[in-house]
Amino acid sequence: MSARRRKPLPASRLEWFQGWGKAVGAAGYAFRPSDVAGIRHVLERARDHRVPLVLRGAGRSYGDAALLAEAVILGLERMNRVLAWDPTSGVMDVEPGVTIDQVWRRALPDGWWPPVVTGTATPSIGGVLSMNAHGKNNWVRGTTGEHCEELDLLLPSGEIRTLTPAGDPELFHAVIGGFGQLGIMTRARLRLMRVHSGLLEVQAVSARNMGEMLRLLDEAKDRWEYVVGWIDAFAGGRRLGRGLLHFARHLDDGEDVAPAKHLDILAHEPPRRIAGVLPVSVVPHILKPLTNRPGLRLINRVKYEAGRLTAGERRFHQSVVSFSFLLDAIPGWERIYEPGGLIQHQSFVPVSSAERVFVRQLELCRKAGMPSFLAVLKRHRPDPFLLTHGLDGFSLALDFPVTAGNRDCLWGLVRELAEPVVEAGGRFYPAKDAALPGELFRAAFTDGQLDRFARLKRELDPGSLLRSSLADRLLAPLQK
Repeated sequence: MSARRRKPLPASRLEWFQGWGKAVGAAGYAFRPSDVAGIRHVLERARDHRVPLVLRGAGRSYGDAALLAEAVILGLERMNRVLAWDPTSGVMDVEPGVTIDQVWRRALPDGWWPPVVTGTATPSIGGVLSMNAHGKNNWVRGTTGEHCEELDLLLPSGEIRTLTPAGDPELFHAVIGGFGQLGIMTRARLRLMRVHSGLLEVQAVSARNMGEMLRLLDEAKDRWEYVVGWIDAFAGGRRLGRGLLHFARHLDDGEDVAPAKHLDILAHEPPRRIAGVLPVSVVPHILKPLTNRPGLRLINRVKYEAGRLTAGERRFHQSVVSFSFLLDAIPGWERIYEPGGLIQHQSFVPVSSAERVFVRQLELCRKAGMPSFLAVLKRHRPDPFLLTHGLDGFSLALDFPVTAGNRDCLWGLVRELAEPVVEAGGRFYPAKDAALPGELFRAAFTDGQLDRFARLKRELDPGSLLRSSLADRLLAPLQK
């Protein structure tokens, strides 16, 4: 695309945008249409001014997925209508700006739940499909894209195509997980999962090291709907990789003595006060002084020891909302990382290499003096999408605070963390990425996936109108 512009876009449209982690940002020209005609108008303006266009949903990707300096930022948050809901079949049609929160609130009273949800309810459906998001039950249910029956895609040319997995399998499986680089989703049809209660049965288990964490997680994957592990990344030696695991399943029909009560959305509203006294809004301010290596070392140790004492065979009931959306329990918790923000690196590694690679990653973090402040382990399986991160293995997500003093070293650490993943035949998750070198991302695809994606890009967007900082970084050679 030529750098020349016929005339400048209005300065009044310029806004500063950040990734959700607030570690990266860029100024762009903001447009927020509320219908397809409005999207077409924005496309025409971007094309007329020869300015690239970036898609932005709820802005919940950690890094630069919805950023590009001086680009047109197409915000889809006003396209947030549930277009159709059938409580008999569990099928819902939504616009791309509808959030996971809207979906579960509409469906749960009728006995349905989204089959795959992220750790927060705030992402948009367009966003989670563009990144093909996964949840704590990836082994059982796969990714969000596997529960999309149909979608409308607005191409840069203005044409709308309706895609289904059977009718146009190549494009359907490239658009989902394609970073928004092939077109703009304007409608998605989702099939939800029948549930008989708003409660889950949960069991907590402790593990002494990484090997035990992986073994217990693997053993649980076929017996539980949800399996997830938290790791104390500050522990070393024989305790390296120690942590707590939580397994959960939906209650069967008849197991809940008060199903109507627990399917009511009012039963799942988060408490506004802790112990009925302390407003949850002040919790980030209380935690902020502890958001450093000594403070987080203490918090991680206390969390592990307390969990180890209470974990075991005992099972308990927990709201599906509070279990699923742990990050939403404390609104604005990400502010504890200000002013530098945070980044996350999530690696997906085959079963046979997982322990070796994850131990190596934790050791690299400790050696660099940058242990992860939050480390999460999950079990995964392959899926049919073109640029998928899915494989038969495990993932380890590592959170890092960003400061003026550690930024360059942290970006270098991300490269070191990624290298053994590529060597092991692993993958990465772009929705959480801000620092992965593009050549390592591309090296993870060895079966021609990138060539097929590049061909579709040339066919559908020959002028590379659709771009983003993430796509430029990870797919730059393919955009030409």
